Amino acid sequence: MNVVATTGMVADIVKVVAGPHANVIQMIGSGVDPHLHKPSRDDVQLIMRADIVFYSGLMLEGKMSDTFVKLARSKPVIAVTEAIDPAVLLEPEEMSGHLDPHVWNDVSAWSQCVGAVQQALSEFDPAHSKDYALNATKYQAALAELHEYGIKSIATIPQDQRILVTSHDAFNYFGRAYHLKVMGVQGISTESEAGIQRINQLVDTLVENDVRAVFIESSVSPKNIDALIEGAQSKNHPVVIGGELYSDAMGPAGTYEGTYMGMLDHNITIVTLALGGKAPQHGLHGKLQASSHGAKNHDEALETKFETVDSTK
Repeated sequence: MNVVATTGMVADIVKVVAGPHANVIQMIGSGVDPHLHKPSRDDVQLIMRADIVFYSGLMLEGKMSDTFVKLARSKPVIAVTEAIDPAVLLEPEEMSGHLDPHVWNDVSAWSQCVGAVQQALSEFDPAHSKDYALNATKYQAALAELHEYGIKSIATIPQDQRILVTSHDAFNYFGRAYHLKVMGVQGISTESEAGIQRINQLVDTLVENDVRAVFIESSVSPKNIDALIEGAQSKNHPVVIGGELYSDAMGPAGTYEGTYMGMLDHNITIVTLALGGKAPQHGLHGKLQASSHGAKNHDEALETKFETVDSTK
């Protein structure tokens, strides 16, 4: 099968579940903000040639939604978040009736999307449905372990320091899942602008709660976080950048952080350590950057962990 997936988070589910039975192409690259991605002519041709298309949904790929709706009349086009229990989804007041699309930041919620991929692949290619089912089961077990790591690690942060301040509101699901108070400078979409009033409010929050670390994001400009730090310093309250988090895009291709597992392992570990908690320096499986155990490439990172199934061999 030729399969196209929009973001890295979606593509990783497909790679793991499909194993050797599909050629998976990720359309939106590492470090690219999907909120701002404008589909090119090449993008359109890519999805037109695909046998199946997977995307996140919930308006994350807003500029491409119409294309997906039209394409669904002629081939399987699956929004993986449609498999998530609606009760799990968040609807922030500022989104005016739209759901928060950043579900992957709660590993337990994102794990539900694996079922949507398994079902779509099995319906298209029933000959390998047992492989897809086994791969999905193994992947969900690994995600359950990662989710538990997040709960236990964040719990070691002192209660009064469990405040996560980031560039934009991408971590509401992360905060709910792992019991952190989350504040973003910008809104849900990176297209929104942060006003002076919002920055001043957050500066006051940093000072009043003695928050000493804030976080930049790999796919978002750090200028608003820089403004926060300067504002806090003007009030004699030193604040440092606790680290760079992966919010709307995974880490660099060819690294462990360039997989969904590595992305969330990185975020959980970095937040825990920066806010005064306890976690292994190299994450759940010792694979985070600077570790000598990093995978050589993205596919190897997936294959090493899950050993996907090919029943034809």
